[in-house]
Order: sequence, then C-alpha cells, then structure tokens
Amino acid sequence: MNIQTTQPEPDESELHAYVDGQLEPARREAVECWLDSHPERARQIADWKRDAGHLRALHAHPEQWAANAALEPLRIRRRLHASRRHRMGIAASLILALGLGAGVGWWARDLQPVPMPMADAVAAYRQFADADAPAMDFDASRSADLQRWLQRHFGKVGRVPDLKPAGYRLMGGRVLSTEQGTAAMLVYQDGSGARVGFYLRPRGKLKGTGQRRDGDLLAQYWSHQNTSFALVSEVADTAALRLPHLLDNG
Repeated sequence: MNIQTTQPEPDESELHAYVDGQLEPARREAVECWLDSHPERARQIADWKRDAGHLRALHAHPEQWAANAALEPLRIRRRLHASRRHRMGIAASLILALGLGAGVGWWARDLQPVPMPMADAVAAYRQFADADAPAMDFDASRSADLQRWLQRHFGKVGRVPDLKPAGYRLMGGRVLSTEQGTAAMLVYQDGSGARVGFYLRPRGKLKGTGQRRDGDLLAQYWSHQNTSFALVSEVADTAALRLPHLLDNG
C-alpha cells in the first residue's frame, strides 16, 4: 500500500528564500515537493524566479540600460577637469612629491562611478510597468490582498496609496526578490495612459530625499523606518512630480 505524505505549506519568507537559493538542501527539497503538488503556486514561484533573474541581469549589465548622457565617461572627465583646473597649480608640487603611482591612484579613485540610488526601482519600472508587461501578481481587484501582503512584509509603512485624487488608478502590484530582500512595485495609470511605479524595498536606508533622471525616466526617492521608497515616472509626466506627498509613508 502506498502512503502519500503531505508536505507542510511553506510560508512567504521560505518561498522567497527558495527563489533566492538560500534554503538548506533538505528544506529546499521539501518546498519543491510541495510545489509539485500545487501547480498554480509553482507557476507563481517560476514567475518570481524569472523576475529576479531579469533584475539581476539588468544590474549585472548596466551598459545595457538606457543611455544617460550625463554619465558618459567623456562628460564625467570633462566635468572633473573643469572643476580641478584652477587647483592644479597649487596641487602640482604635492602630486609630484607623492609620486606618479600615488597620483594615478588618486585620479582612478575620483573617476570611479558613483552608485545611483534606487537603480533597482528604475529597472523594475522598465521591466514591469510597460503595457506589454506580464500580468500582475495582484491586480486591481485584489487590492485588499495586496494591502495585507505589504503590511506583512513592510509593517506600518506598507500600504497601497490612494492616488485617485491625483487622477491615477491602481493597475496592480508585482512581488519582487532583490539582494536587499522582498520588494514590490505598484503600478498606477492616469486617464491619458501615463503610468507611474511606486517601489518599496527593505533595508538600504537612503541618505536623504532626492530625485534623479535616468534616460527618459525620473525617480523620486526617500526612506522611512528602514524601508526605501521610490516613485518612478516618465520625465514628460510632470503631473507625477506632485505625487510624492500622497506617497509619504512617514
């Protein structure tokens, strides 16, 4: 007689650890057995793995991101040279004293690229906010489920903002897996079809509030209670500039 054992259902944290390859072998095998008997959940986990792979690929190959003229090496060198030219006379004797090797090391250090804040938010917007992107994990009809999921993973700061006063309606939310942990991208759209993405991820507290342009996209970002947030929109969507006060989770 065959006896079929029932595998215990893994919780959300275990599923995300499975996606990230961080489960112990024995537990990973148990989760895989459970997924074999739950095909609908298995398809969702497969989507998570695909999404995580896309994000890792984008971060691994920044040269494939949309061109940002301000970050071109030639422009960076020109700005550095212009800002330092008037100090070169005074610094010349010190550079010579330190020697050619130390001088080259100093310049190489200055020319290293500055990490761009919330690059993962911009990458997620490009991947999931497009009209042709895969279906949302939570569509607009499941906003209550999305709200519960956000609160479970982000606590009090995890909520589904109401952007209707600004003319934007919720399209849905995507669940993501990042190096910082579980993240989410909520997508909204206005009457003209313009879309904005509201991004949340844990840890990595930002040094302050700010914004930056990346190609044709603008990212406005801030953090609160060890959670980082970003509103990503098309640069041409000037109405989106007024949205952060509706998204202030602080």
